[in-house]
Amino acid sequence: MMANLVTSLCCVVLAAVVVAYAQRRSQLVARNQYERRGSDVTMQCGSLESDVSVSWKVNGTDIEAQHQLNGPKLILTQVDLEHNGLYSCFQNPHGERRDTIILHVGIPPQEPKVTCRSNTYPKGFYCNWHLVSPTYIPTTFEVDVQHNQRSLEVQKDPVHKNRCHVQFPEVFSIIPYKVNVTAVNALGKAYVTLSFEESSIVKPDPPERVTATPIRLKPRKLEVSWHSPATWPDIDAFPLKYFLRYRPLIQERWQHVELSDSTSHTITDAYAGKEYIIQLAAKDTEIGTWSDWSVAVHATPWIEDPLPITSTTEVDFPNETKTSPIPSSKAPQKAEPPVGRAARVVTFFSPLLLGMMLLFI
Repeated sequence: MMANLVTSLCCVVLAAVVVAYAQRRSQLVARNQYERRGSDVTMQCGSLESDVSVSWKVNGTDIEAQHQLNGPKLILTQVDLEHNGLYSCFQNPHGERRDTIILHVGIPPQEPKVTCRSNTYPKGFYCNWHLVSPTYIPTTFEVDVQHNQRSLEVQKDPVHKNRCHVQFPEVFSIIPYKVNVTAVNALGKAYVTLSFEESSIVKPDPPERVTATPIRLKPRKLEVSWHSPATWPDIDAFPLKYFLRYRPLIQERWQHVELSDSTSHTITDAYAGKEYIIQLAAKDTEIGTWSDWSVAVHATPWIEDPLPITSTTEVDFPNETKTSPIPSSKAPQKAEPPVGRAARVVTFFSPLLLGMMLLFI
């Protein structure tokens, strides 16, 4: 009898301890509260009665005076993103913490934008989606794909979180596919349904490994080659055609050539010596749309190597005695000795003296 009484008392005590621990843990573990941006928010401090006095803190700081306190309730008006935070309430006068709330301010999602494309035709297609406006709070997406009144398996992309992959259940189907994407968060949900036919979403990836090389002795030609996109699974059963565009860098206008079942082309009307920019796009020969442009490559037609220029150097001559310049024809050719004044007088009177000497003979 005593043993049963002791056992019962132990069970009661243990239950009380468990309840107290649970209450204490509930006071320590924060709970999430989601509110719409611009609304008035009321936060309740646990399960306290309306006449209990409490104080509040947000992120460890006392709540500002402009917020309203109504017993154990805290009222925030027109909340915005700056109101996000960790709110804690403490019962007066001992300051025992009674509740912790994480406030998340956001908005409900709007209709997502959805696009679908097949770059691996005829294997399957993928769909992308995104929200035009942010919600500021965690938002998930639910995807459902229907064809011929049955749901298809949807595989999430391992890299892109807002992308899924779907296998074609059949090829050449004219029955439309319907893709429903629903955005969901704590404040609401919104969905959109996209309907399309198989042929309308076929769009290959751009051609790969595009090269452009000059042709020797051909100053107006360029040889362009490329490979079909690696993602296109069966080039023989579902061939591609290609669209080539090219232009010199000095011009804005493109020249175009459409090519079928070929992965090379010779440009024959290039401007000699001008650098060209070249790109390609691909498309299924029967259905779908053109791919995006490939990565641009640059090339310049063949240019003849210029003739080598012989360099000239100054020639050093041996030192020679400098001579006077050749005199002009008007200059005297032979220098005459200087004539003094006395000599010129004798010369002037010599004929007269000779005549007088002859008279006296």
